[in-house]
Amino acid sequence: MKKNSNKVNQATQNFLNIAEIKDDTVVLKDGGVRAVLLVSSVNFALKGQDEQNALIQAYVGFLNSINFPLQIVIQSRNLNIDGYLGKLKNIEKEQTNELLRRQIADYTDFLRELLDLGQIMTKKFFVAVPFSGVSQEKKKFFSQLADALSPARTISLSKKRFENYKDELDKRVDYVASGLSSMSLKTVRLDTQSLIELYYNTYNPELAEVQRLTDVSKVRVDE
Repeated sequence: MKKNSNKVNQATQNFLNIAEIKDDTVVLKDGGVRAVLLVSSVNFALKGQDEQNALIQAYVGFLNSINFPLQIVIQSRNLNIDGYLGKLKNIEKEQTNELLRRQIADYTDFLRELLDLGQIMTKKFFVAVPFSGVSQEKKKFFSQLADALSPARTISLSKKRFENYKDELDKRVDYVASGLSSMSLKTVRLDTQSLIELYYNTYNPELAEVQRLTDVSKVRVDE
């Protein structure tokens, strides 16, 4: 059973197309690079008719203006406020005013009961911006499908080519951010640490709840 489990894990890793994450950029095994933007949301239903039409027109104009693919991802996760509840518990213990202490305790109990009544979900919106070079982006659909169904092959990028790809990617990121801002959407490009956490949480949702990642800036590598 242990040998079979190791084989499954190894096969899964082979199919993941991420080679490394550096300089706020995801480097894929096929030589492509990706940036990820965290995007704010707009409550479309609360907008007036004119505002809704303006948003739709702005979105259509944005889509028609780009000549490269985009990936829009919506992630839903159970709301985890264990850390917040822990802080409230510590504040309650340190509180000398009896009335305030009881109010903090009641508020904490209210939050726990609210979470017990049903699952409260949080949603995050991401836009993945790609750059893969001319030869990669002109691949036909069936070629891309075959690549997706076969183990990822690693293509090493030279430092110069990576810098060139990153420059082109940065231009696309700026263009996408500008287009989204026309719809009153705010964007933040994920840095290296945030990208690692995003993919770690995506591929390990249960493990991520109990085992947090270390800040990469605090990791020391002996050369």
